[in-house]
Amino acid sequence: MSPNIVNIVYLIAAVLFIMGLKGLTHPRTAVRGNLMGSMGMLLAIVVTLLNKGLSFELIIAGFIVGGLAGVILAVKIEMTAMPQLVALFNGFGGGASILVAGAELLRLNSGGDPAGLQSLIAIVLSGIIGAVTFWGSLIAFGKLQGVVVPDQPVRYPGEQIVKVLLLGGSLVMGVMIIMDPSRIDLYWGVVAIASVLGILLVIAIGGADMPVVVALLNSYSGLAAAATGFVLSPPNTVLIVAGSLVGASGLILTNIMCKAMNRSLANVLFGGFGEVQESASADDVYGGKVKATSPEELAMLFDTASRVVIVPGYGMAVAQAQHAVRDLYNLLESRDVTVEFAVHPVAGRMPGHMNVLLAEADIPYDRLIEMDDINPTMKQVDIAIVLGANDVVNPVARTDPKSPIAGMPIIDVDKAQTVIVIKRSLSPGFAGIPNPLFAADNSLMLFGDGKKMIQETVTSLKED
Repeated sequence: MSPNIVNIVYLIAAVLFIMGLKGLTHPRTAVRGNLMGSMGMLLAIVVTLLNKGLSFELIIAGFIVGGLAGVILAVKIEMTAMPQLVALFNGFGGGASILVAGAELLRLNSGGDPAGLQSLIAIVLSGIIGAVTFWGSLIAFGKLQGVVVPDQPVRYPGEQIVKVLLLGGSLVMGVMIIMDPSRIDLYWGVVAIASVLGILLVIAIGGADMPVVVALLNSYSGLAAAATGFVLSPPNTVLIVAGSLVGASGLILTNIMCKAMNRSLANVLFGGFGEVQESASADDVYGGKVKATSPEELAMLFDTASRVVIVPGYGMAVAQAQHAVRDLYNLLESRDVTVEFAVHPVAGRMPGHMNVLLAEADIPYDRLIEMDDINPTMKQVDIAIVLGANDVVNPVARTDPKSPIAGMPIIDVDKAQTVIVIKRSLSPGFAGIPNPLFAADNSLMLFGDGKKMIQETVTSLKED
């Protein structure tokens, strides 16, 4: 196939990738954007296969196995487990980069083209970034799924020094490979060291900070893919473009998540956040001030409400309460009550987690309001329902400069006329600090499982 034709098709694929990303920025165009990105990838794959004159036996076998696995995952996976699946996808991308770079190094040492400096640097970078991404993603999956590794941060003395030494060691061995490409054993040494680094980077981060980690690992997988594009001979343009787009967009999303949690990117990169810090005791904050309510009383409050805002959090996902929330939404709307959903950027365990769950429950997307848009109008809200959220509604972020979450943007539910907090107990959020919202004069605590409490509230409303 003519190189000009290949490059033209690659250019079309790149344009489709960009237009696909643009489409994903809005719910109304998201499906079309997803299809455009998929079409771009299909074009890139087809022209690459036809251009190389490859033997298709193993390729077809891989396509069947991978496609079957993808279909099973797509059909079987629960929406509440989507963060884990995204983490695995990131890891698979990193693992593929490791193998491709290793295979290219073997080819160069088996009578292939002379190893150029660009290819060797790309091989080393693919190995390092790919290994960090693969093992870091597996640890993220374990934390999200609640298996093998603890959800809380794993800390040990001198952890930052250990990480710096591991990074330095992998880079030193990478330089040795560049100087002597025949040392294939050093490549796997680089991969081994970077794998340990990937494990330690993510294991030091708590599960509640996974939105940042998932976005960052997504960026890493894109960077690994871009480096792999330079590994190939000749360099694969569309792989470089696609990897760069994923890497850049993932990094932008990481920055957005960091700002939403009032953390710097350096904290994320070195795993220096997620520690539980000491603060005022729960007795000092709550002592005799917490007022409990019931689904029946909540139903009575709805009789006089005209505007209700629901703030979902990870607790909603754990309780799988999104469908019960949809029933409450439909019932209130049928009574001419305006119901909106205030979504914090880092609510849940991955970017957009709450959006995905509410979309699954057929909540109209235009009722999902971003934090910055809902906050100026919270004083006009009759009832704010906090469902499974904690730190993202903690007013201490505004009032206590010494708090672990000081400066973190929050949803100002405390400014609503009445606040209903649905929670199993008064246990703290991931920051490990009490939430004065629970003891505020305008707050009522509805203790219990989120799904059950919403269902009982719906039942009480229907009995009115």
